[in-house]
Amino acid sequence: WYQRRVRGGSVLAVASTTGEWWVLDSNNGLILSSYKSGPEQIDAISYSPDGNCIAVGSHDNYVSLFESSNLRADYKPIGKCAGHSSFITHLDFSDDGKVLQTTSGDYEHLFWDATNGDQITSTKDMRDVNMATYTCTLGFPVCGIWPVGYDGTDINSLSKSHNNKLLVTADDFGLVNLFRYPCCDPAAEWSSFRGHSAHVTKVRFLRGDKEVFSLGGRDQSIIQWGIC
Repeated sequence: WYQRRVRGGSVLAVASTTGEWWVLDSNNGLILSSYKSGPEQIDAISYSPDGNCIAVGSHDNYVSLFESSNLRADYKPIGKCAGHSSFITHLDFSDDGKVLQTTSGDYEHLFWDATNGDQITSTKDMRDVNMATYTCTLGFPVCGIWPVGYDGTDINSLSKSHNNKLLVTADDFGLVNLFRYPCCDPAAEWSSFRGHSAHVTKVRFLRGDKEVFSLGGRDQSIIQWGIC
């Protein structure tokens, strides 16, 4: 899911395992509009910083881009990102909403023009682009989150704090791990916290960066953590 404020309240974008996604009123949970992005499950969904565009990453290897003038309804397709060889795992918009970064199940890290879905092949041009969020587990600003001996499946989720000072990760060993951001040093120090009895599937900072929520896999639990 992903939340975006609109005039008079806020909306939630909620994705499914069948390719459908819905826009809900976050105040009362009512469905405002519904859409379909292919036949397979959706693994990543996010609004652009200005709220005018939404990116929907699917298990069919594509990211579909939609825009809406009011966010509650009338989402129109504006492009499709085609270039990954495996399912989409994570995606993030840049601060200005013009660039999209994505990662996939075969550990590709690609960049796209968020206005039309065209691939940006020159990664050198992306060096100084700041991401509004950072959930992709690959990339120079987060290359230090991978301890020696970890493989590509061991870190399931990542979240950058809104003040751009911290990173939190969720891994296959039941741990929630806290790093400083950016984390570019393979020898970076971090703190690990155990609360889940199995792998952790998702972590996110809340607004204010004083709390983190983590979602368990097999233990089916949600844990709220305080940042001191």
